[in-house]
Amino acid sequence: MEPRLNLFGNPLAGRAIKHLNAVGQVVVESGLPAATQELVKIRASQINGCGFCTDMHVKEARVAGETEQRLHLVAVWREAKVFSEAERAALELVEEGTRIADAAGGVPDDVWANAAKHYDENQLFGLMTLIALINAYNRLNVIVRMPAGDYQPGQFQH
Repeated sequence: MEPRLNLFGNPLAGRAIKHLNAVGQVVVESGLPAATQELVKIRASQINGCGFCTDMHVKEARVAGETEQRLHLVAVWREAKVFSEAERAALELVEEGTRIADAAGGVPDDVWANAAKHYDENQLFGLMTLIALINAYNRLNVIVRMPAGDYQPGQFQH
């Protein structure tokens, strides 16, 4: 399977991705825990059917020390006992923020309030930005039908 467009070989796409990556650095600087960031990226990618991003972030999480059990349970986090209350709040927010079109009023107040109990303002901004950013990456990759399975951890780090 070949992608419809080579996002890594097209100069204009490269410029856009460079800017998206710069936004990702703000998320890193927000103080949002790295493990939570990977869980959020995995869950949004699962919801959006982005095999490329799911593959990437599962592999990156594994290298960062995430357990196989937790990785296998991200999709069913509500029924799993392996996530902290803070992680559960982040996973709930990513689901609501990713499925925003499914809710007439957007992200419910109780979901936001639950996340706000566990994260300070910078971390909340990081979490909100991460949700928007991973959804953008998912959409790019789904639209071009980026194949999954070949990603190597650290592949895009300079």
